[in-house]
Amino acid sequence: MTVVLPEVLAAPRNLWRRFANWLHDRMPKGLYARALLIVILPVVLLQSAVAYVFMERYWEVVTYRLSSGMARQVAALVDVYQSFPQDPDHAQLRRIAAFDLNMEIAILPKQDLPAPTPKTALFSLLDKALAKELSRRLKQPFWINTALPGNLIEIQVALDDATLRMFATRTHAYASNSYIFFMWMAIASIIIIAIATSFLRNQIRPILRLARAAEEFGKGRNVAFSPRGAREVRQAGAAFLDMKRRFERAIEQRTTMLNGVSHDLRTIITRFKLSLALMGDSHEAADMRKDVDEMERMVEAYLAFARGDGDESSSPTDIGAILNELKADTEKRGLAAAVKIKGDPIIVARPAAIKRLLANLVGNAQRYGKRIELSAINDGTTMNVNVDDDGPGIPVERREEAFRPFYRLDESRNQDEGNSGLGLAIARDIARAHGGDITLDRSPLGGLRATASLPL
Repeated sequence: MTVVLPEVLAAPRNLWRRFANWLHDRMPKGLYARALLIVILPVVLLQSAVAYVFMERYWEVVTYRLSSGMARQVAALVDVYQSFPQDPDHAQLRRIAAFDLNMEIAILPKQDLPAPTPKTALFSLLDKALAKELSRRLKQPFWINTALPGNLIEIQVALDDATLRMFATRTHAYASNSYIFFMWMAIASIIIIAIATSFLRNQIRPILRLARAAEEFGKGRNVAFSPRGAREVRQAGAAFLDMKRRFERAIEQRTTMLNGVSHDLRTIITRFKLSLALMGDSHEAADMRKDVDEMERMVEAYLAFARGDGDESSSPTDIGAILNELKADTEKRGLAAAVKIKGDPIIVARPAAIKRLLANLVGNAQRYGKRIELSAINDGTTMNVNVDDDGPGIPVERREEAFRPFYRLDESRNQDEGNSGLGLAIARDIARAHGGDITLDRSPLGGLRATASLPL
């Protein structure tokens, strides 16, 4: 009984897995390129297989038949020479060779045959076929050279009293018109590939339009889209439009509801303020006014977080101008600030929302740092805005918690400033509504770095 070790079986699987990974890394990633490859690869393989099988058979059969015919002609000339020795000038032999067989013949004195010539790969089949057929037809020694200039073949036959030297065109023994087949095969392949490319481009274009529309909608931009293309692509486009309409309807309903809630809450707060104004300037009234003001700020923050900025249209937004405005505000607070811009500062976004995002990040830095650096880098695909401060920073394990709504990292800090714990949550919500995100890291200044990544 033969025992097959597991490692012996695993070796072919590992080899196949490595080959599959290597092939996967080198395969095109786009749908258009993959679809084109699916169409072209079978055509190329089929044409190659047909060319190899057909032409290999064609060359071999035709070349052997032509070589057999030339061998018979050479044998006939040898027989004529030996059968009619009474012709001293061999005029009859030359006439037969020239007019009937389209060959040139010369009768040389008896001499040794030349040394074998080096064989070329191009005419190896001809050398093999012609030598084989001449061996079958002739009993005398012979010598052939199939690679003469001018598309000629030279054959020498050693007789008892002379050497027959014959010249013929290579087409007499070789299928030299095969380039026509290759030309037609290449033209047919080009036409098939051109037609496939045209049809595939028309099929892929609606998918690309749908992808761009989904991307623009994910960035919070207005998009005009109508389903086109094949039935399945139209169904996907219609599903996208239905989803878009439901999403916009939900935002509209939420905005309407929050506007009503905002109006009711502001009405109550206004009544509180009016009642406090009638109470005079007592110590108790001052404390209550402070509480009402804090309540008003918190209500506005909560409503702003819930409402978002979905009803604002996207337009070219100057990030540099917003950062310089925030720099001036920071300096008014007595803090050091600097701005660095690299690349084009213009992006397509909702201006008020982006300004609010950056204001929240800068406001967070203003609360905990004394020095702030603002920088914007446009790398061609993304606008990265960094807000650095020299404050205490946030521990790595708690940075993600800082984005949780109503979450405060230090419950005992800034209670008098009405900090609702929504600044970073609102900022990330705006960034993600534009298709980007916000991350926290350690700042080169020693504090916290908040990076807003916004797609262009």
